[in-house]
Amino acid sequence: MSGVEGRVCVVTGGARGLGQAIAAALGAAGGRLAICDVLEAELEATAAELRGRGVEVYAACCDVSDSAAVDAFFAAVEARLGPVEVLVNNAARVPGGLEDEARRSRHYAYITTPQPRGSLGFTSAMSDEEWLKYWDVNVHGLFYCTRAALRQMEPRGYGRIVNIASIAGLSNFSAHSPHYSATKGAVIAFTRSVGMEVAGANVFVNAIAPGGVATPMFEDYLSRLDEEARNRMFQFVPAGRLGTMEEYAGLALYLAGDNHYLAGQVISPNGGMF
Repeated sequence: MSGVEGRVCVVTGGARGLGQAIAAALGAAGGRLAICDVLEAELEATAAELRGRGVEVYAACCDVSDSAAVDAFFAAVEARLGPVEVLVNNAARVPGGLEDEARRSRHYAYITTPQPRGSLGFTSAMSDEEWLKYWDVNVHGLFYCTRAALRQMEPRGYGRIVNIASIAGLSNFSAHSPHYSATKGAVIAFTRSVGMEVAGANVFVNAIAPGGVATPMFEDYLSRLDEEARNRMFQFVPAGRLGTMEEYAGLALYLAGDNHYLAGQVISPNGGMF
């Protein structure tokens, strides 16, 4: 038994990628889903696909960096499905533009091939705007959603919150993205703090810190690398591959259920990277 059957489960950033996979796993296990995203067309397509499998789904556009919008979304979930019992904080801004990819490629080449030592210059070249927009979603948004969920969970003495962090918050493997790494480190610290705070109310808060995830976005990046560059990157990973979205979703499903005694923990599935 997964422990989520009949429970009201919220997945933020549920329109595509890992969020979509987690929503599918929770739905297949009998969860009653509420998913949100800023990608309206993809959100509706995911909701329709899940409904086609017999899953009860409420889907709504919501920018998690907007505190009032988050509160309105959680109020709507409670009105339509009942109090939130499971929250997966998956919504995030991730490095994926051309400039991000160029930094990633420079970083990987720097640490896998002989090169003169010196600063890569990522932090000193970053603008205030680029730095702050990651914090708005990845940290402030996660806080707004957690707060809204706890207001429904704490009075009822039950809740499960799963925060999607990253190996970037635990290691220097994402030194090419100091803004992203800093936000995921904050998610990890927040998980440990809140996990201790609310465990006595039978609300268990934990985090998953994935290594590489085989999302369509990352697979697209890999497809544009030459074979030598791909091979160099996978030298970091003893397992020799990325983790599948289904593998990570399975762990999220476990943490969302009742068959564990974990609170304030950070689990990093990463194929043996560290």
